[in-house]
Amino acid sequence: MRIFLLYSPARTGAVRGRLGLLLAGVLAACAQAPQHIGFSSTWQASPNYDERRPNFVVIHHTSNDSADTALRTLTDPLREVSAHYVVARDGTVFQLVDERKRAWHAGKSKWGNDTDLNSSSIGIELDNDGDEPYADKQITSLLALLADIEGRYHIPAANFVGHADIAPTRKSDPGRLFPWRTLADHGFGLWCYAPPAASPPIFDAVMALQALGYDVSDPDAAIRAFKLHFVQDDISPALRDSDLRLLSCLVERKSMT
Repeated sequence: MRIFLLYSPARTGAVRGRLGLLLAGVLAACAQAPQHIGFSSTWQASPNYDERRPNFVVIHHTSNDSADTALRTLTDPLREVSAHYVVARDGTVFQLVDERKRAWHAGKSKWGNDTDLNSSSIGIELDNDGDEPYADKQITSLLALLADIEGRYHIPAANFVGHADIAPTRKSDPGRLFPWRTLADHGFGLWCYAPPAASPPIFDAVMALQALGYDVSDPDAAIRAFKLHFVQDDISPALRDSDLRLLSCLVERKSMT
């Protein structure tokens, strides 16, 4: 379809009005048809809506030896897995899915009362096999990406989490070598810099984990995920006194955000 624009100084206002109507009609004809309910209804369009607004960022590692391998997997229609971004070891950032769209990165997951993290989060895959330190250039690019995302969506600090946090029975990424404290230093994630000298006299660790956001249907898995994120030198399901003090501190910090 060709659109010819005619201009006459004496009729500028009228032409602009008709042109606006013409363009609106063309755009409406080209727009994707709205999804309807399963029975007869009348479509009455409203201008009062916007795109989804993510409220979480979920960080993963690719478990691959190269970004190219990860990109092939994440763009393969037969694999049905994706992420919004991949950050390569050399710091290159690839965007795979529009942030306004729902990428398939979280799978079966839960954080707090949210059981559909795919719909409420941005997924970031880091080019890492899971057993190697994260490259400095990669973390620098990740921090810049997170700052950009946070600046646009104002995501709370406590809502920057790992795949293991939201799927503790299935996942361990981004792993025990991921620098969560560095992220927290820049405002992305919780951290406790000075745990109290003693945990509260009456303290329920499972309830505290649930207050942080963890799915505690499998308490041991929740403890391991918590320690993978905040302790890292010991990821056993046993909670030491230092772990309890740390957990208490983090719950208090979250209540203040």
